Amino acid sequence: MPELVFFSGTMDCGKSTLALQIEHNRSARGLAGIIFTRDDRAGEGKLSSRLGLVTDAVEVGDGVDLYGYLVEHLSQGRRADYVIADEAQFLAPEQIDQLARVVDDLEIDVYAFGITTDFRSKLFPGSQRLVELADRVEVLQVEALCWCGARATHNARTVGGVMVVEGAQVVVGDVNQSADEIGYEVLCRRHHRRRMTAASARAAALSPDVLPVSAP
Repeated sequence: MPELVFFSGTMDCGKSTLALQIEHNRSARGLAGIIFTRDDRAGEGKLSSRLGLVTDAVEVGDGVDLYGYLVEHLSQGRRADYVIADEAQFLAPEQIDQLARVVDDLEIDVYAFGITTDFRSKLFPGSQRLVELADRVEVLQVEALCWCGARATHNARTVGGVMVVEGAQVVVGDVNQSADEIGYEVLCRRHHRRRMTAASARAAALSPDVLPVSAP
């Protein structure tokens, strides 16, 4: 039976790489797919991974009817054996409903990839709807690591290496931004709660105030 599958994880855990691998495996077997994406780091209409792999995709804007897009695609005599939706956390809840309808009414597998929570540890609306509707939710097993070496479970937004907890939910950035830009970092829960990024941890380690003081 066709399924709606949500592949979830933090930033830097290989979601887009897996999406590209699924696309490669299926296209190599003669299957034809549609790739949807939104706000990819490589630019509009691209699906890319941090390993340097990239392919063309359909950029999904506000108000785009994904079910209608598939119906139109099929009505033109073209094939769609599967659908990949990357950066699915940025989709609106109604667009997730449309993907579920693609599975149920058109009997096409949909593989959605995205992060679950934002930099404030709040659910993205698109991810919440996927958790509610998906036939399966797969947490990716390639573990991203916090700077301390523990498993990273939270996404942090940084400005100049300092973690911020206010601002718009969606600001496009990456984990490889320079220190003076808006960027993102994956942290364990402990260091996310303490707002301690790799940069602030290095600063604390260099500060004489944190050196142990011996009794005279």
